[in-house]
Formats: sequence, C-alpha cells, structure tokens
Amino acid sequence: MAVLNKIGAGVRWLVVLEIGIWRSLFLWVTRRVPGLGPGARAFPYARQVTPIIWAFIFVSLVELPVVHLLLPWDSVRLVVLVLSVWGLLWMVGLLASMKVYPHLIDDAGLRVRSGARVDIRIPWEAVASVSGRRRSVATGENVHLEHGDDGATVASVPMMKQTRVDVVLRSPTAIGLPAGPRELTALRLYADDAGAFVATARERLAALETARR
Repeated sequence: MAVLNKIGAGVRWLVVLEIGIWRSLFLWVTRRVPGLGPGARAFPYARQVTPIIWAFIFVSLVELPVVHLLLPWDSVRLVVLVLSVWGLLWMVGLLASMKVYPHLIDDAGLRVRSGARVDIRIPWEAVASVSGRRRSVATGENVHLEHGDDGATVASVPMMKQTRVDVVLRSPTAIGLPAGPRELTALRLYADDAGAFVATARERLAALETARR
C-alpha cells in the first residue's frame, strides 16, 4: 500500500508539473504574468539558468534533422520526431515558467516563486526584516527545509543552489509550502537583483510601520 501511495503521489506530481509547463508556455506567448497587478513589482530569478536551458534547446533543435536522416524506418522516425518536439517544447515551457512566475512584492506582502510549482506568500505582518546575504544550499530542491537545534525551521527557495535574500519572520509562522504548511522562522530566496528586492521590501516595511503610528 505504501508503494502504491508513493507511485500515486509521483504520478500526480508529474501531471501537475506537465500542466504547469504547458500553461506557462501559453502565458509566456500571451505575455501574461499572473499576480502582477497594480502596486506589484516583479523580480526575476532565472538569469543564471537561462543560458543553460537555451543551450539544451539549441542542441535539441540540431538533433531533430540529424535523427531524421539517420533513422531508416519511417515509423520510428515519426515516434522519435514526436518525442523530440515534445521535449523541445517542454524545455521552452520550463524556461517560460521561470519567466512568467517571478517573485512579487505588493501591498499584501512577499510572493516567492520558483516556476509553476512554488508560490509562497508571506504577509507583511509576519516579516521582521529583509536583508541581502549570499548562501549556498546543499541540494537542488525547489524548496529546501533546514531544522535548527532550537526547533527553528528555515525554508530556502534557491536557484543553482544559491540564495541571496534573507527574510526573517517576527515569530514562528505557518507558511504555505508546496508540501503543506510549515512553521517557519525565516525564508531565503534567490533574486537576480537582490539589492533592488531588499530595498523595495524595506520601503514597504517602513511605510507600514509609519502607517501604524
């Protein structure tokens, strides 16, 4: 039963991922950024990984005619062609998901994202401070959790195993993560322009503090 549950969870994850990839491709083509409304500011995070994905896309484009010429069987060529085109569009969709789902800072708080699968919202009331700091993350997970000896839990949303912004919370706060809510004391993220992200977040925090007085 445990094995079946794991298989079922894996299948659901793949289905959700596939839907997210194709939806992202549609949004990119139609130039839409979900959540980017009045008063919101977007912060990209894919600058480092973009050249790598484009390199894979270029290699896939080169492979298409080569494979077509090398395979002598029409039926096999057709199958390989369909799979190759699907893989090519999938990689474009993966890149699109990073472009159409940037981090957002708006009146409600911080919205930390990573592609179509990660969308973490932190209200301003929960934020104690936002600062810039370079850190390395041990794994390539979209969301990495670290549990301290004092019971504190820190979530990291890295890019290329790096984060550049620390968001410290006022107290342990239940924050919705892809795997479910977790009590967090801090969240770390990567932004291409970490300085601008930190400055904008601090401006919003200062404005809220002024409004409360």
